[in-house]
Amino acid sequence: MVYRGQFDDSRPGNDVPITGKDLKAAIEDVLRDRNVDTQQKPSIGCNIKWKEGNEPPYFGV
Repeated sequence: MVYRGQFDDSRPGNDVPITGKDLKAAIEDVLRDRNVDTQQKPSIGCNIKWKEGNEPPYFGV
């Protein structure tokens, strides 16, 4: 996995259009054999249910 960040800057109620720009940029980087930006904003909303001990550092269990 090379990307585990947000879909885009949209959030419920913030009136920012849903574009998927962050995920699209990561996919383009992979397809063009470029390094994916390591500065990734964590996704907000329904989270992935991580197994205990396997969660990423930002998860804050």
